[in-house]
Amino acid sequence: MRKYIIKRLLLIPFTLWGIITVNFAIIQLAPGGPVDYILAQYRGMNTDAKSQITSSVEVNQSQSSAANAASGSSSKYVGAQGVPEDLVKALEKQFGFDKPWYVRYGKMLKDYLCFDFGKSYYRDKTIVELIKERLPVSISLGLWSTLLIYLIAIPLGIKKAQKDGSKFDVVTSFLVVVGSAMPVFLLAVFFIVFFAGGIYWQWFPLRGLTSDNWADLGFWAQIKDYFWHITLPVLTMVIGGFAGLTMLTKNSFLDEINKQYVLTARAKGVPEGRILYGHIFRNAMLIIIAGFPSLLIKMLFTGSLLIEVIFSLNGLGLLGYEAITTRDYPVVFGTLYIFALLGLVLKLISDLTYSLVDPRINFESQN
Repeated sequence: MRKYIIKRLLLIPFTLWGIITVNFAIIQLAPGGPVDYILAQYRGMNTDAKSQITSSVEVNQSQSSAANAASGSSSKYVGAQGVPEDLVKALEKQFGFDKPWYVRYGKMLKDYLCFDFGKSYYRDKTIVELIKERLPVSISLGLWSTLLIYLIAIPLGIKKAQKDGSKFDVVTSFLVVVGSAMPVFLLAVFFIVFFAGGIYWQWFPLRGLTSDNWADLGFWAQIKDYFWHITLPVLTMVIGGFAGLTMLTKNSFLDEINKQYVLTARAKGVPEGRILYGHIFRNAMLIIIAGFPSLLIKMLFTGSLLIEVIFSLNGLGLLGYEAITTRDYPVVFGTLYIFALLGLVLKLISDLTYSLVDPRINFESQN
């Protein structure tokens, strides 16, 4: 097993390199960019705001004021028409686009080897500082949601497998299907309207992870305030995410219940509880463990995006979405690098858990 772990750890840098390279190539081919984004804003501003933009990027004021509408006509940027040429060149220099793509690519790889992700284009903060600010929100949503989903889905799936075809199985299947069919954003709006001061009751706060006076509260009051704020977002994610795991658990146990070793154990008079949790549980849990990394990554980053937007929570999902819409490439690549690294590590942990659950599995024997 040690050789397998070393091999997987050695593959992580090459996998990260491939992911970053592919996305860097896509960015080069995709239309638009930070320069186009700023130019589009510049064209819609008044005179005072334009002067502020030109001064912030260190444009020669005497030259830029003398530039006319035709100065940007030959530019490679679509939005450069009518924009001073000096401003376009200053923006290219500020964002690093005055250098060839291979120079920028090489510098990015060199910096990423040292975990130096640079600074945001539009925020006066490094990528590491931005991630540290947003990480508590994503961790809170992801961990609590994943924990509750497993605590609900696995016992419910086992019970459904034991009572397959019964009234309990039919009713719970109906509820599971309804929960999975309802869009997460619609469920979030429903909770806000009914329980967050929308129309009926204001039992829970509408925005934020904590109250404004959280630092002045006592220890237990801080814990209460934290769970008070996070109840609706986590509940929304749990309802939208536990259906698939529930049915997966049920089907896995049903597949094992009908196997010969279970029938043999029952014929020998082994208690049903021992058969279920001593024999079936280990074999049935293998496929469920395999889906843990993807579920956790989904809850941490991608699945919480709409929840963060609706409940005004500043997490990593919202940070990545804002970076894509504003073409903030350092944030895009920095968060992508962190997400990919966490995903690869969690996948390795999943494989190790396989061998702990079933010692018969030996990854080193696989070619």
